Amino acid sequence: MRAFFNGLVLGIIIGALAYWYFQRKAQEHPQAEQRFQQSAAQTGSNAVAAAHTATDALRAKLDTLDLHTDEIRDELDHTGEVIRHKAHDIGAEAVNAASDARAVTEVKAKYAMDPDLSVWKISVSCSQGHVTLSGTVSAPEDIGKAVALALEADGVRDVTSTIQVKPST
Repeated sequence: MRAFFNGLVLGIIIGALAYWYFQRKAQEHPQAEQRFQQSAAQTGSNAVAAAHTATDALRAKLDTLDLHTDEIRDELDHTGEVIRHKAHDIGAEAVNAASDARAVTEVKAKYAMDPDLSVWKISVSCSQGHVTLSGTVSAPEDIGKAVALALEADGVRDVTSTIQVKPST
């Protein structure tokens, strides 16, 4: 116990000295501090602009593919599926098992990067460029997002979704 206390005190002293040293160095070079602040502000504004651009692009894609909440609900009520095709079909191209595996991997990677979609709750399969999605999401909008992201993958001809909405508990 005594060794722990001694180590704790020594760590606090070293931390305080390091803080003092870096504060003193920062005061010696105010231009560097100012450049750092400007750079941090610019990086923050660039990140915000990129986020807005990405959001606008996804909204436009959802509009183009008619993947709005009302359309998704209507399709699920009538057919139990949501099906969308790419604007240009790559039907003439030979699609093999390797490209199907790449498509599945790419779709799952897109889901992993999206905070609203779960790789673990959405199953993705692909056969000759035809992707099938199944599983659950917490909101109808997430079905639209899942379909749109799947259509972005290389080698995907069309997407059929049987994803169901199960609100998070």
